[in-house]
Amino acid sequence: MTGQTPAESPGAAAPAAAGRGDYTGAVYGSLLAASVVVGAGTLGSFPRLELVLLLLCTGVVFWAAHVFARLFGERIAYVSPNGHEIRRVCLAERPILEAAVPPAVAVAVSPLLGLGLEGTVWLALAVAVAGQVGWAAAAAFRAGASRRIVLAAGAVNLVLGLLIVAFKVALSH
Repeated sequence: MTGQTPAESPGAAAPAAAGRGDYTGAVYGSLLAASVVVGAGTLGSFPRLELVLLLLCTGVVFWAAHVFARLFGERIAYVSPNGHEIRRVCLAERPILEAAVPPAVAVAVSPLLGLGLEGTVWLALAVAVAGQVGWAAAAAFRAGASRRIVLAAGAVNLVLGLLIVAFKVALSH
């Protein structure tokens, strides 16, 4: 056993995080945040602080779940989970946490924009979907994809985001 995953062994393709950036967690975290906003927004009246905390806490829980899965599911056969490896995986999964922040900030500033609760939900949802589309397009671009693939990555993620919006509309009626 070499202590390396198959992707890290000599001759294997360099991992995306090695210089081009891996935005998988950010795309996933944005979709997660959009789902949380829709779920909370369809339940009726809620305090904004509750939604901010729900977004951030859900991001933390999913980040921790991903860290655990990478450390003890995927990697334990190849690398012992020492302190360095734990820090590295925690940092690698950090985009899941970061993706919850823009929608949470949108909720927090919504009173300054004069938005009621329904407007707050739509703003947070729009911010989450925009983040998802933006991170997907950025990932494709940073990976050196053609303009067509970058647009396709953005479009597919826009469709996924619009499905969440459709669920919100369906659940609101």
